[in-house]
Amino acid sequence: MKVAWTTVATAGEAEEMARALVTAGLAVCVQVEGPLRSHYLWEGKVEATEEYRLTLKCLDEQLPALEAAVLGRHPYSVPEWIVVDASRVGEKYLSWARSGRHPQPFNT
Repeated sequence: MKVAWTTVATAGEAEEMARALVTAGLAVCVQVEGPLRSHYLWEGKVEATEEYRLTLKCLDEQLPALEAAVLGRHPYSVPEWIVVDASRVGEKYLSWARSGRHPQPFNT
């Protein structure tokens, strides 16, 4: 199983992306957190922006399509996209994640 993160500017964008990714079968679960405050260097200046973080969980085989969907439709020109392997996943959670995962066309 993989866990991935991205951020978007508004709660509406976050909710729309989360719902579309789960509906399309590209993620087994997407959690939306925020608002949070991100501090970063952009074009030589320190910026501080309110954002919403999406934590996406998917099976290994879902990752290529999930990544393509997120990055292909992301509202940022340089989207955050970080993916890690979940080294331990509860047996019941993994069994649930594997049940009924049938990717559908991704439309937002």
